[in-house]
Amino acid sequence: MMCEHAGPNQLVRDAALAEQAGFDFAVISDHHFPWMEAQGQSPYAWSVLGAAAQATHHIPLTYVTCPIRRYHPAVVAQKPATMQLLSDGRFTLGLGAGENLNEHIVGGQWPPAPVRHEMLAEAVEIIRALWAGGTVTHRGRHFDVESAKVWDLPDAAPPIGIAVSGPASCRLAGRHAAAMIAVEPRAGLGRMFDAAGGSGGTVASSGYVIMRP
Repeated sequence: MMCEHAGPNQLVRDAALAEQAGFDFAVISDHHFPWMEAQGQSPYAWSVLGAAAQATHHIPLTYVTCPIRRYHPAVVAQKPATMQLLSDGRFTLGLGAGENLNEHIVGGQWPPAPVRHEMLAEAVEIIRALWAGGTVTHRGRHFDVESAKVWDLPDAAPPIGIAVSGPASCRLAGRHAAAMIAVEPRAGLGRMFDAAGGSGGTVASSGYVIMRP
C-alpha cells in the first residue's frame, strides 16, 4: 500500500483488490513526507489501515511506524490495539527508529542511532505494558507515562516486528520482537536476528522483507 504514490481512497481500493487477487498480505509504512516531492502523496496511514480493515476480510495487514518522536509510545499502544479489533486479529505492528525525513516536524535535535535504539526498546516496554491491561505509570530514561490505560484490547495482542539494518538493530529485534523488518532480503540479518533470540521465515513486501515465525 504505497502511500507515497496514492491517496487514501485508492489505497483502500488497492487493498481490497489485492485480497480478491489472492495476495498474501498488505503492508503500509507511516510517513509524514513522501521520499520525493515528485511522488506527491502521504495520507495518514493509520486512517487508511482502519478503512482497509473494514474493506477486507482475511488478508493480513502490516504497518511500520516510529514510536519515539512524532508519537509517544503510550499513544502508539492504543492504535494497534484498535487495529487488531477492527481487523479481527489480522494486524502486525512494525516498529522502527525512524527517519529524520518524517520525524523532524515536531522539532528538536535528531538523536543518533544508539540513542534511538534505547528509545525504541523503552517504547516497546511501554506498549507491551499497556497491552497487558490495567493502568500504567512509567518513569523512564526517555519517556514518562502518567496513569495511562488502553480500554479496548484484543484477546491476542498484535505481533511486533522491529526494523533492522545491522548488528545493533538485529540484537534489538531479537531481544524485543517476534519479527524483523528489513529493506532487503540479506541472509546475514536473519542470522543475527536468530542469534539474538528471534527466529522465522521471510515474507516479501513492498519495500520491506518481514521475518516472522
